[in-house]
Amino acid sequence: MEAKDVGDRQLDALFERLDRIGDELERLNRTAERQDGLTVVARELRELRESLNALAFAALGQAPPRVRRRAS
Repeated sequence: MEAKDVGDRQLDALFERLDRIGDELERLNRTAERQDGLTVVARELRELRESLNALAFAALGQAPPRVRRRAS
């Protein structure tokens, strides 16, 4: 493959484009990190809800209904 000379304007345009790509990657990484955090929070809330339901039934002196849970 033959090497090409790149002019200053083209080089500046390439650097600008690389900067935009880098910024977009940073944004995507932040979004992915937030989604991972929300997954953990959702799991904790689900477990808390199940615990509160068990406590409520225990306070009423009743057994909770037997429900088969989906694997998550």
